Order: sequence, then structure tokens, then C-alpha cells
Amino acid sequence: MEREHEERTDAGRRPSVRALVAGSVGNFIEWYEFGVYGYFATVIAERFFTPAGGGTVEGLVKTYASFALAFFFRPVGAALFGRLGDRIGRRPVLILVISLMTVTTALIGALPAYATAGALAPWLLTLLRVLQGLSAGGEFGGAVAVMTEFAPPGRRGLYGAWQSFTVALGLLGGAGVAAVLASLLSEDQLSAWGWRLPFLLALPMGLGALWLRLRLDETPTFREQEPAETLPARDVAWAIVLGAGRVMGWAAAGYAFLVVLPSYLQTALHATFREALTATVLANLGFAATIIPAGLLSDRVGRRPVMLTGAGLVVVLAVPLLDLLQSPGTSTSLKGPAVLLAGAIVGLMAGPGPALLAEMFPTRVRCTGLGLAYALSNAVFSGCAGLIITEAVKRTGNVDVPAYYAAAACAVSMLALFKKTAFNGIAGKAGGTDAGDRPDVGNVVRRH
Repeated sequence: MEREHEERTDAGRRPSVRALVAGSVGNFIEWYEFGVYGYFATVIAERFFTPAGGGTVEGLVKTYASFALAFFFRPVGAALFGRLGDRIGRRPVLILVISLMTVTTALIGALPAYATAGALAPWLLTLLRVLQGLSAGGEFGGAVAVMTEFAPPGRRGLYGAWQSFTVALGLLGGAGVAAVLASLLSEDQLSAWGWRLPFLLALPMGLGALWLRLRLDETPTFREQEPAETLPARDVAWAIVLGAGRVMGWAAAGYAFLVVLPSYLQTALHATFREALTATVLANLGFAATIIPAGLLSDRVGRRPVMLTGAGLVVVLAVPLLDLLQSPGTSTSLKGPAVLLAGAIVGLMAGPGPALLAEMFPTRVRCTGLGLAYALSNAVFSGCAGLIITEAVKRTGNVDVPAYYAAAACAVSMLALFKKTAFNGIAGKAGGTDAGDRPDVGNVVRRH
């Protein structure tokens, strides 16, 4: 009897583990690419956005403008693919978006530069970034829905945290590849052709992710949902806006500390490429270290207390930490722990974030709702982070801008976390609960 029980338990566990891997692998590739783009921003600016005689800072601003444009297409992708995911199922949408992400990322590595294609080069790069934005917009909503809908009762925080954990893995993977190339190649080789290799690596990674998703089942929550009355559009819209507000601090601080940091250190603090990458790797290690524990803790004490702690720490510590990095008298032994701590604080928000968003929306609008909330937040506060910070530092000369940016966004997130949605009752009947609004959060989430 004991053996039969173990076999049944293992059989029940396999679909959820498979969903965890298949859902998170696409997110890894997405953030690997976005990380690589951020780490090689200065090289891309030189190759695509700086004609002969153009200024370095001007080219970098244009590079980040292309970066931001892709983020503004994320909400479009979230609405388009999210609606498909809520109508036809999570699985087919996840297959479609990983295919689009893989092809567009690999094509960036094959694009002709400005010296070859002239003014057409930046436009082609921007077009591919737009297509990436569309696929990334559909990726988050579908993947988080799959991972949290397959999660065992009382484990949505833990399962959703893996989506954020793969953000850290993707950024670390991109940083690792960039660091290896920077060590093996000369600056001239890196600028001429070495920067292409990380983008081309997305092709075999994407094929592996596609194979995993083709073997994925549809979620039981989606298959078994019962017809329900139409949800008021105003209530859905308010939940989307509130969700975006709740994670905007995560978006702003995450990009300020984890992606923009390398180019910022090079342009504002005159660090070398290798020094900037080392700092970024440390920040992402700190980020990765706290995500899973934060998600697990949110299953016990609630999403809101954990996320409030992370946002509050950014508000208090962002400026002191950045001042520590800027000080000529600060030793390397202190700078390392400083960037490690910065990343760890962001992880406190990223761990519970996916589950919090998933639990804000009923099953039949979950892909669309959580995808749009996340995409809108990232479009404004992640995609624009590099552009805003670079331009603000250029105009004001104030090198504390990244800290002010992250702290202000986290202050707004703290306010949003105290607001309530209109789905406290409806969501519970439709396969979700607004966990951030309840003290008994996270232990049991109803399924159909």
C-alpha cells in the first residue's frame, strides 16, 4: 500500500514539475537576450547607432530608445497572446511565443551593422526588438498561469518564484557569456563579431524550450473552468492598473540594479567593461539567492509583507548603496557586498510577484490580466530605465539618478500594495484569490 501511495504521489507531481520547467525555460531565454542586449549596449550603440563622427552618449541613448520601444510592445503582446491563452489554452500560446522569441533573437546575431547596411541597420534591429517585445509580452502571462495553475495547494508562491528565478538565471547566463567573450577576445574582436555569438546561442536554447513545451499538457484549471458571468470591464481594468503599480518597484529597481548597471558604471563612473560585468554578476547572484526563499516565505506569511519589505529596503538603502559604489575611498571588499545586497533586495519583490499577480485575476482573464499588468509596468519602468537614467545623468550631472529612480518607483509600489481589487470574492470562485489582500494568504488556492 505504501508503494502504491508513493507511485500515485509521483504521478501527481510529474505534471507540475514538467510545467515548472517548460514554463520557466522560455523566461530564461527572454531575459538572457535582454541581459545580453544590456551588457553589450555600448558595443551595439557603436555598431548600429553611431555613424562616423557620432557621439558615444548619443549612440547609447538611441540604443536604449530601441530597448524601450521593444518594452512598449510588450503590452500589445500581452493583450494579443493573453487573450488567445484565455480562449484557446495556455499551451499553444507558449509554443507560439517561444518560437517567435527564438527566431528574432538569433536574427539579431546575423544582422548587418551600420557600416554595411547604412541607415537600414538600426531600423532592422528595432524591428526585431519589436517582435521580441510582442513575444515577451505573451510569455509572462502564459508561463505564470501554467506554473501557478499546476502548483500544488499552498505552493503558488514557490512555483511562481521560479519564473523570477529564471530572470536571474537568464541575466547571469548572459553576463557569463559576455564575461567569457570579454576574456577570450580582444576589444576589437568583441566589437567586430564577438558580440553576435550570444544572440546566435539562443537558437539551440530555443529549440530545447520548444521541445519541452510540445510535451506539456493543458492546465487542469483551464480545462475544468465552468461558465461564469461576465466580469465588469472596469473591475478588470482596475486590477490591471493596480497590479502594474504593485510590481513597478520590482521592475524599476530590477533594471536599474541588474541590467543598466554595466553601461552606467562605464559611462558615469568610468569603470572598465570587465569591472562592470563583475558588478552585474554579483548583483544578479544576490538577486537569485533570495527569490526562491521569498516565494516560499510568501506561501506562509503572505505576498504583501514580503514585497513591502523589499520595496521599503530599496527606498531606504538605494542612495547609500550607490554612494558607496561611487566613493573613491570604498574598497573592493565593500563594493562587492553592496551590489550583492542590492540584487538580494530586488529578489524579495520578484519572488512573490508572479503569484501575487496570478492570484489577482480569475481563471478566464488570468493570462490577459497578469500579462498586461506585468507588461505595462515593465514597459514604463524597465524598458525606459536605461533611457531615462542615461539622459537624466547627462542633463543633470547627478550620478545618484539610478538610486532616486528605483526608490521613487518602490515608494509607489508600497502604496499600491495596500489597495484592494474588486475580485476578493469573484476571483475565489473563478480559480484565484487576491492573496495580497488577505492575511491568510497563500496556503490554499481554490481549483476547479
